[in-house]
Amino acid sequence: MMFDIAGRPAYAYTGGKPFDAARPTIVFLHGAQHDHSVWGLQTRYFAHHGFGVLAPDLPAHGRSAGPALSTIAALADWTIHLLDAAQTDKAIFVGHSMGSLVALDAAARHQARALGLALVSTAAPMAVSDMLLDAAREHEPEAIDMVNQWSHSTIAAKPSAPAPGFWLRGVNQRLMERISAQGEAQLFHTDFSACNGYADALERAATVQCPVLILSGKRDVMTPPRASRPLVEAMKRAGATVSAVELDGGHALMAEQPDAVLDTLFTFALKCAGER
Repeated sequence: MMFDIAGRPAYAYTGGKPFDAARPTIVFLHGAQHDHSVWGLQTRYFAHHGFGVLAPDLPAHGRSAGPALSTIAALADWTIHLLDAAQTDKAIFVGHSMGSLVALDAAARHQARALGLALVSTAAPMAVSDMLLDAAREHEPEAIDMVNQWSHSTIAAKPSAPAPGFWLRGVNQRLMERISAQGEAQLFHTDFSACNGYADALERAATVQCPVLILSGKRDVMTPPRASRPLVEAMKRAGATVSAVELDGGHALMAEQPDAVLDTLFTFALKCAGER
């Protein structure tokens, strides 16, 4: 579904059903060098089980026009503008990796709009090494290859989504290459720089009031479970209800553990929607 945000086209996948603002809304935010398709299984299930789904391509990713936004705060504001364009007041914010920071910032700075907050493969801070930043700027194919290797906990995970027989690492590699080919120059570096430069995560976490779910991969080498603990502690000190769940997988949890991610998110979302 296409929306207009500040005069530029913005695409959001709605899970195969028309978006209905009368239903509880859930927003799925992708990570660096990705698009809405990483949430394929989860978005379709939610859309067919009582939720209004918005899974946007962030600016300059996929079908949304650029330019790319260079800060997490700007991406969070863009997400709130998407809710306005969809004429929905409140949402459950779900984000993966870079998208988790966007979801956190949106839920913290726009508390009246947040029914719940789910952070998948998150960290505070989400530091990116100089080596990877340099590779993303000067040798993007090498950066894509490195991140793809680090995102998966095994070379041949048994997939259940998108369908039996898919090679998960190959699918992710081609997705990042396609985003690179279609997007603007040095998009991966822009995304990584936004993550690396975001210094407000703990401050934002300390103001979150809605229910929170932290979903981590036990074998995630990019954002290991311990990297999310400062967020959990900050949110709990602020009085938020926080659940932390670890699944057997790496950074690409939606690919390696699609059913478990779906089950965990759906159980959390039902509770959030019931409290709206």
